[in-house]
Amino acid sequence: MTTHDATVSWCLTSGDFAKGSNNRAHHWAFDGGATCLASASPHVVPPPMSDPSAIDPEEAFVAAIASCHMLWFLDIARRAGYVAASYRDHAKGQMTANDAGKLWLSRVDLRPSITWTGEAPAQQALRALHQEAHENCYIANSIRTVIEVHL
Repeated sequence: MTTHDATVSWCLTSGDFAKGSNNRAHHWAFDGGATCLASASPHVVPPPMSDPSAIDPEEAFVAAIASCHMLWFLDIARRAGYVAASYRDHAKGQMTANDAGKLWLSRVDLRPSITWTGEAPAQQALRALHQEAHENCYIANSIRTVIEVHL
């Protein structure tokens, strides 16, 4: 078993907390030392109460899915004898309302583009590599969001 630490910190710097017009920008700090500015999504909380330049939880969720999938994919491709030179994914998450009217990230579409050194896998093999990556991805195994890989 492993644990993964993150520290989330916020401080009132502007607006009126009691009226809900306060700032939503905050910081994430991770166990390896990385830190980043985070905020409520400007799609949910309009600026200036949110910071559009910061990472919001929804896009972090999408990035975590895409990153985990990529890392598994690259390792599985390597073990299959393929050599990837680059991997880029413009992932998109879709927020919808569930049956109770609650918003949730119901779908994430991955659109990986891989450049290969040497022989590239045939389309069927590529699909199988992505399927194996999906089945092994820790994040995908932890959520109920639909994840689809578009090739």
